[in-house]
Amino acid sequence: MDNCFSLFYSRDMFVSVVLDPSSMDSAKALASVLIHFRFKKVQRACWEHSSLSKESLVLLKKEIDRVTDYYDIVRLYQYPVQECLCLTELAKKRWKRCLLKGTQLRSSNL
Repeated sequence: MDNCFSLFYSRDMFVSVVLDPSSMDSAKALASVLIHFRFKKVQRACWEHSSLSKESLVLLKKEIDRVTDYYDIVRLYQYPVQECLCLTELAKKRWKRCLLKGTQLRSSNL
């Protein structure tokens, strides 16, 4: 039964990255990092990856930290992380993380 379950369960996660670079050089450096990790640009400042591993995410954050400066802002939306949506932000060269746990939707009789 474990083998069957593992076919449908993946440890990879959806990751969306939203950029607010302080300069054109930062924008180019961040774009090259995201391209290297095979992200796809979906909007002007938004990139997405549908199945990024935890190990790749750690490397991605290190690379983002390496190419950014104090004035750059980078926000990552990750799902699932501990069965929650995780928002991770790099601002002023500091990483902050917030886990958002959803509530169950109830049907209403209107």
